Amino acid sequence: MRLDKFLKVSRVIKRRSVANEACDIGRVKINDKQAKAFSEVKVGDIIEIKFGETWTKFEVLSLEQSIKKEEAENMVKILE
Repeated sequence: MRLDKFLKVSRVIKRRSVANEACDIGRVKINDKQAKAFSEVKVGDIIEIKFGETWTKFEVLSLEQSIKKEEAENMVKILE
């Protein structure tokens, strides 16, 4: 699954356009490597996102094309 779509579906970032922008300016990493919006995400990957001055780490637990809002939190596990 594309990174920008995963971030939107998992509701880590609310809109896909915002996820795209975050990737373009270098605020997103997958497994400690800079990631672009089109980067592929797999189960077990560690995603880091810079919100303001703070980096937040997530582990990908599942990949779903669409999911209910209440179940979206089960797609990721917050590590830091």
